[in-house]
Amino acid sequence: MRNLQCERIHCDEIWAFCYAKEKNLSTDKKGQFGYGDAWTWVGICADSKLIVSWMVAKRDVQTAFLFVSDLRGRLAHKIQLTTDGLKLYLTAVATEFGGNIDYAMLEKVYAGGGSGHPTNQ
Repeated sequence: MRNLQCERIHCDEIWAFCYAKEKNLSTDKKGQFGYGDAWTWVGICADSKLIVSWMVAKRDVQTAFLFVSDLRGRLAHKIQLTTDGLKLYLTAVATEFGGNIDYAMLEKVYAGGGSGHPTNQ
């Protein structure tokens, strides 16, 4: 889908694993495709709930750039984008959208003072 008229997009990542969690992989499985942590990156239109873009990959800077670039390429105009507190989004959004975006990073704070995202980078 291209030239989408969405105005407000929310992006997030969903963690899962294949075979075993990354930390529990045996030495012979580490680094092999299909084993360990998997992250589904998703961009959802806040109004229609349309999934504008998604990607299953690692949770790293390269994937952040690929995901944000794909998202940008599907939109027709300037949008309001909200992400969680994952720092990988900062440079990717600035690079891919330039000044043509209204961007906010939403960090949840729970009772006890901890951030809602324990693995922020």
